[in-house]
This record gives sequence, structure tokens and C-alpha cells, in this order.
Amino acid sequence: MIYINKSISIDESEIKEDFIRSSGPGGQKVNKVSTAVKLRFNVARSASLPDEVRERLIRLAGRRLTEEGDIIIDARRFRTQDRNRQDARERLVALIRKAAVKPKPRIKTRPTTSSKRRRLEEKRHRSEIKRMRHVPSKNED
Repeated sequence: MIYINKSISIDESEIKEDFIRSSGPGGQKVNKVSTAVKLRFNVARSASLPDEVRERLIRLAGRRLTEEGDIIIDARRFRTQDRNRQDARERLVALIRKAAVKPKPRIKTRPTTSSKRRRLEEKRHRSEIKRMRHVPSKNED
């Protein structure tokens, strides 16, 4: 079990991990050892996620989400398979935790009278500064 928060936990059978060859540092061993991890988690079919969290997670996943509803996380930051595996799981947990937070509803506000006055005063001041920059023509007095 992977624990997300008090109410959400994911069964490890819902996660599929493939190990692939990683580019980057590693020397002669780089072409022999599959250290990179491609983690797949199907959001659409997961029974562990509440509906509202699932919807927010689909929006947050962006281009990591496939048409089938899988979130794909590619971890190849470290040289060892175990550390990349941990990294991929940590990133998945962080994404789900972010989706589990209910967004605060926005409350519409109006600008205050004094802020409107300050804004207009600043616009007049700027206008005056720019007007003073240009060279007066012969027709102007």
C-alpha cells in the first residue's frame, strides 16, 4: 500500500513499472543496465481515488496523461534502479496529494474608491511626464 493521506491510499497492484535503459551518466555500464523507470498508473480505473480527486488529477496531469487514462511518470534522474523507482513513486504521490487539496473558491472583489482614485492620478501623472518630453511645435504656445 502506498499512503497518500489519511483517507487515500493506493494498492501497489494498480501501479505498473517498466525498467528501461537510461541515457546520461553511467560509463560502460550504461548500455547494459536498465536503470530508468517508466511508472504507469491508471487514473480512470483506479478504485482508490474519490471522484473529485480523480477529476482534479486528470486536469493536473496534463501531457503525462494518455488517452486510456494512464499517468506516465518517467524517472531517470539517478544511476540506480531502486532510487529511480522511489523517485517515480514520490512524484506520483506528490501529484495525487496536490489533486487531493480542495481549491479555495474565489470571492469576487471590487477595487476600492481610493485605489481607483490613485490609479487615475498615476495615469494623469504619467501622461503629464510624457507630454512634457516632446518638443513643442511652432503653432503651440
